[in-house]
Amino acid sequence: MDLSAIEARGLVLLGCGKMGSAMLAGWLEGGLPASSVWVLDPHPSDWLQATGVNINQDLPAEPAIVLIAVKPQMMGAALPSLQALGNGRTLFVSVAAGTSIGTFEEILGRETPIVRAMPNTPAAIGQGITALIGNDKTAEADISLAQSLLSAVGQTVRLESESQMDAVTGVSGSGPAYVFHLIETLAAAGEAQGLPAALAMQLAKATVAGAGALAEAAEEDPSQLRVNVTSPNGTTQAALEVLMDQNGGFPDLLNRAVAAATERSKELARG
Repeated sequence: MDLSAIEARGLVLLGCGKMGSAMLAGWLEGGLPASSVWVLDPHPSDWLQATGVNINQDLPAEPAIVLIAVKPQMMGAALPSLQALGNGRTLFVSVAAGTSIGTFEEILGRETPIVRAMPNTPAAIGQGITALIGNDKTAEADISLAQSLLSAVGQTVRLESESQMDAVTGVSGSGPAYVFHLIETLAAAGEAQGLPAALAMQLAKATVAGAGALAEAAEEDPSQLRVNVTSPNGTTQAALEVLMDQNGGFPDLLNRAVAAATERSKELARG
């Protein structure tokens, strides 16, 4: 990642919970000097205090970037303290769910370059994926800088419009919870067929993790990978006939689940 602008002007991290900590760890491991980072957090963890970054100190006059990683309900109290940095060269990047670019523009000023991003929880181990979109004040260099920072915790993708963010929330933002539920229900199903609980959970975790890694690494798409493992009239086909049923199977369940999450994201954005 290109650190020159940040090293010269500084980076401000507003909020250092799980997501903020994951990103900060990635930046420091990537070579960003701790002295170039200012963190604003009311309850700094022992880990944060040991990093050597500037914690709750006076901010640089015009930092290269301010990354907002506080919970949406804390936004109203936290953002006004950064208003003085708006309408200038400082790029603001938000990873707060449900807070629109328009909301930030109202607080920080219409001339402020702002990038809205949606990471997900596997970012905690550097395996996340983050979708991002900038307002009309962001230049290509701004988007590239935001991508460079967010790539410290996984893949990044650019959206065509902010309206896509709600669907992204439904797929990748909330998606890890769907996979965790798949693991727990797969393990429970194994128990129901006579496996010890610990063994069933080990098999379920490794199967989901391995299948995900294979889907990422393989040249074939997931549909072809599914075909590859499905022998005619075999055990997998028997299971898939249940899972792929159009009335209550995976297609119906996941379509309804993602639609529900997308709609709730829209509701939260409307306040």
